[in-house]
Amino acid sequence: MIILHPLTATHWLEVRNIYEEGIATGNATFTTTAPSWEEWDSSHLPHSRLVAVEADQGGLKHNVLGWAALSPVSGRCVYGGVAEVSVYVAQEARGRGLGRQLLAALITESEANGIWTLQAGVFPENVASITIHLQAGFREVGRRERIGKLHGIWRDTLLLERRSASVGADAAPTCGS
Repeated sequence: MIILHPLTATHWLEVRNIYEEGIATGNATFTTTAPSWEEWDSSHLPHSRLVAVEADQGGLKHNVLGWAALSPVSGRCVYGGVAEVSVYVAQEARGRGLGRQLLAALITESEANGIWTLQAGVFPENVASITIHLQAGFREVGRRERIGKLHGIWRDTLLLERRSASVGADAAPTCGS
């Protein structure tokens, strides 16, 4: 049985392992080594952090099979409702709909916390990620050609975006004068 929980420091070892599996594919991120919990924690929003755990029959043992979280895109007030999506699924659990489930829950969490725009930068080779984002209501807004190097090779990313139909539609953020 798969259960979604808030991601906390107690999950970090398993979350980091899944992140490292994604890094090893060469098609998940420009990051080449997983950060410490403190670095990861400070670079992600304090809300909208989820883990997918699989409980055994007795409900005693829980294995983290995936995680999702949001990062701010800017420290500027005007972008306070815009966040970047991260969704990672353990190699052993890929192809079971877990990424789709995590992304759907992350969208719900983001809207409950006032996020009106979600964005994702995805390598074009990562077809599974592109597919789940498009199915969740994201649209491709552009291709960033040769945006960065990974292991000395220039890589493109697709910029995907999802605008909330319920958050931020009525007014712009109120930023100080």
